[in-house]
Amino acid sequence: MTEHPLFNGQQFDAFLFDMDGTILTSIIAAERVWARWARKHGLDVEAFLPALHGVRTIETIKRQNLPGIDPQAEANWVTQEEMIDTDGISPIPDAARFLNALPHNRWAIVTSATRDLALRRIAVAGLPTPPLLIAAEDVSHGKPQPDCFLLGAKKLGYPIENCVVFEDAPAGVQAGEASGAKVVVITHTHKHLLETAHPTVPGYDNLHIHTSPDGRMTLSGTGA
Repeated sequence: MTEHPLFNGQQFDAFLFDMDGTILTSIIAAERVWARWARKHGLDVEAFLPALHGVRTIETIKRQNLPGIDPQAEANWVTQEEMIDTDGISPIPDAARFLNALPHNRWAIVTSATRDLALRRIAVAGLPTPPLLIAAEDVSHGKPQPDCFLLGAKKLGYPIENCVVFEDAPAGVQAGEASGAKVVVITHTHKHLLETAHPTVPGYDNLHIHTSPDGRMTLSGTGA
């Protein structure tokens, strides 16, 4: 197998990771909860489920335009159910190795999940606790707006232009693009090919990091 430099061997200050579908998969558990919610409100479950990935819970609920509901109360119900229903959550291949190899102060998880739910899923998946977590409640505008990634870079102390965003969902990819960061798309959970100009890898066993003495990082992918 041959390693191929990504982004022409450019060095980066920090990496910003989405969570669901990017470092772990919770699709089975999340869809069980959301299916119960959708049935409770008379929605077509099969039509509804593909639309929920990559955005904040409350925004998913608001988009349904359901009459006579309290979106925040509904979002709280979904989150509490997701805290309990964790069966089937697992790491993306080799994600733990990759995250553990990163310099401690140079990466963050940037997720549309709430903080408590994110920490719960990270623990269930057996992944390292991030040095910085940007969660749903930390921004006013969720993905596909770039606010969360911009905040992550700011809190780590590096220009967003010197960061790489790791994403899997279209809304997250759009947010990464809008932020000005480079984007890598993780395709492990994809059922269909995502058309994108960004580098794509199925998991972290195909992705390698090289760290310079000053802590800056370069990426390479493995292919035949």
